[in-house]
Amino acid sequence: MTFRNGLKSLLRPEDSVLVLIDHQPYQLANVNSHEPQMVVNNSAALAKAAKVFNVPTILTSVIADRGGRIFPQITDVFPDQEVIDRTFINTWEDPKVVDVVKATGRKQLIIAGLWTEVCVAMPAIQALGEGWDVTVITDASGAVSVEAHEVAIKRMIAAGANMMTWLALAAEWQRDWARMETAIELTEVVKQHAAGSGIAYLWEQQLLNTPVPSTAG
Repeated sequence: MTFRNGLKSLLRPEDSVLVLIDHQPYQLANVNSHEPQMVVNNSAALAKAAKVFNVPTILTSVIADRGGRIFPQITDVFPDQEVIDRTFINTWEDPKVVDVVKATGRKQLIIAGLWTEVCVAMPAIQALGEGWDVTVITDASGAVSVEAHEVAIKRMIAAGANMMTWLALAAEWQRDWARMETAIELTEVVKQHAAGSGIAYLWEQQLLNTPVPSTAG
């Protein structure tokens, strides 16, 4: 059952499964909805956050011989994991991917990929129709234009999908900073990838460790 409001609607690491779709050079070359470097940064951050919370993460590409391999910033997070290469444009039509996702036994399906209007929208909409609770990470995705990205988001929202950014997702998984088993590792991801928030945290640590000048007596 999918909950649209209330505490049960929030994402939980123990119920989540992440699918990263086609973060490849060919697709990145025509991303115009975001700065390409931010897509790489955010998708790497998303992958690292998933690893912190032990969220099963499926990596998939499309015709990698021509489109290129998935960004090393992602595959380095999961060095021993095989990337599932497809010919299907719609990931959710490829049983090689879907069977792995189903085997996790989880129903909170999180998707990010390139491009938003094609390789993200199609599996999101199909999975929604099959009863999955689908969340799209918009800043770890990208489209050929701002219009294409925005229209795809509207289309998926109309179909019932949730939209989030990677940092919001990480915070929702963490839920309580007293959960020290993940708080320290997540803070490292924030320092590396959250720009202003990460730098502000480092500044805070600097100030906390700076002695207060003594006044001359």
